[in-house]
Amino acid sequence: MSAALSLPLPDPAPARTYGVLALDREDGAWILDGMDPHVAIRLKGAFPKVPKTGTQPFRFADTPETCADLTWFLSRYPMRMAPGAASALQAGRVRFEADIAEAERLFLPSYAPQPFTGFRDGLAPYPMQVQAIDLARLKGRLLLGDDLGLGKTTVALGAILDRRLLPAAAVVQSHLGIQWLKRAVQFTNLRVHLIAGNTPYDLPEADLYIFRYSNLAKWADVLDAVRFPTVIYDEIQELRTGSKSEKYKGAQVLSRHASALRLGLSASPVYNYGDEIFPIMELIEPGALGSWGEFTREWCDHNGRRYVVKDPDALGTYLREQHLMLRRVRGGRPINTITQHVPYDEDVAAASEDLARALALKVTTGSFVERGQAARELDMLARQVTGVAKARHVAAVVRILLTAGTPVILAGWHREVYEIWQEALSEFNPVLYTGTESPAAKERSKDRFVSGETNLFIMSLRSGAGVDGLQARCCTVVFGELDWSPKVHEQLVGRVDRPGQPADEVTAIYCITDQGSDPVVTGVLGLKGAQARGITDPLAGIQHVHSDESRVRLLAERYLAAQAA
Repeated sequence: MSAALSLPLPDPAPARTYGVLALDREDGAWILDGMDPHVAIRLKGAFPKVPKTGTQPFRFADTPETCADLTWFLSRYPMRMAPGAASALQAGRVRFEADIAEAERLFLPSYAPQPFTGFRDGLAPYPMQVQAIDLARLKGRLLLGDDLGLGKTTVALGAILDRRLLPAAAVVQSHLGIQWLKRAVQFTNLRVHLIAGNTPYDLPEADLYIFRYSNLAKWADVLDAVRFPTVIYDEIQELRTGSKSEKYKGAQVLSRHASALRLGLSASPVYNYGDEIFPIMELIEPGALGSWGEFTREWCDHNGRRYVVKDPDALGTYLREQHLMLRRVRGGRPINTITQHVPYDEDVAAASEDLARALALKVTTGSFVERGQAARELDMLARQVTGVAKARHVAAVVRILLTAGTPVILAGWHREVYEIWQEALSEFNPVLYTGTESPAAKERSKDRFVSGETNLFIMSLRSGAGVDGLQARCCTVVFGELDWSPKVHEQLVGRVDRPGQPADEVTAIYCITDQGSDPVVTGVLGLKGAQARGITDPLAGIQHVHSDESRVRLLAERYLAAQAA
């Protein structure tokens, strides 16, 4: 036995390889070729971005994440590689792991941020805001989805208090330009210029230039020439439709040149379906979700009309694992959500019946172009008719609250509905904050409401994003009309459910009728809510809806008693 043990061991068999992996440095891509069919099938299963019908060679963008994933795949299926390619793959994997570790260090309990400088005396960001500032500066791209009221604007201003990131361009909704200007001047010593109008002009020297989404396209040529190193998109969901909108094309110019920092702000980046996250992330980190084809193959199903994210929780956790998105939520009290069923005036609705019938016929029997146009017109008509048919009954609900001295934000969409509310509740001196008023007029309406000059603030459903200051005056929101997107409702409630709200409870009352468009809209809101919730708050599970009608019932009883007296 001892002699046998002394025999020399045979040479090890050569390692089995399953194909060739090469690096195309000019195109910045990894190329896999020469694989056995069963290995190619395994590759497609492991990398959903690869088309199921695709054939070799397969190409992958050369990113640190790709290097980490390919290293993992090669641990099972080794490939032949040139020495230079092997070292590049290893370097990319190490860089990926180091980037993740460095970003996660910011959120360890032991992390102690450096004292923050740059804000005016007596003002400073909270520690959680400093974490977001540090992450944005570290990564150079971030979608900040912090809950309403946690100070995303403060984070954005703090992030650019570094001369290496200036000048910066901020893009905001039309009604928020003045608010952003005031906040920047209040908190920092930055030189700020608010862009005036749609006609380009020579820009003055400044550190922060505030553009509006409404004038972005008109300024595209100037943006291409100035080349801001930093861009901030406030309420970035404004760009969720992608290149269908002219403002998105202007944003693409900004992002293309923003080499230092690309920062998106929104507690509700997904308003409707999950595929809206793709054009948003393309502005924050182009290619982060692959091409449109790769994104839809990996993350989406097609429902016959559009792409729907098949696993929103998985996409949400992926964005966080890559530190592409950061979201923190506020704890505390739940929103008191009340559904108030109101009557539907069939006589009012009947006036539009002939037009609705004609549009419905075109939707079902017209040409392709006619069907699309008629469907849009029918949607607008149905929602307008529904709003008008229940408008006086909504006003009756609001009257009970106002009579008790309760300040109310009344949300709607159609001008015809606003007019009915104004006439029915005229003695309460309502003010308007809708799409018709200029930014200055909106600001005057807000000031009148906040100062207590009026208790009734009629607000457009989609004018609520980003507005601050209402929380000190009001804790009750009444939805007299519905939006197709649940996030629009959340944004509006978030105007009062935020720091500075003195009340113990915020109440949202949804006035819904069993006829017209309301039943259809409420049904669609469920699917859209699930898509948005999974991406923004993955693994949050089913959310309990708190509903306590006792306060509203008590007000109603008091109102009836006063009328009978």
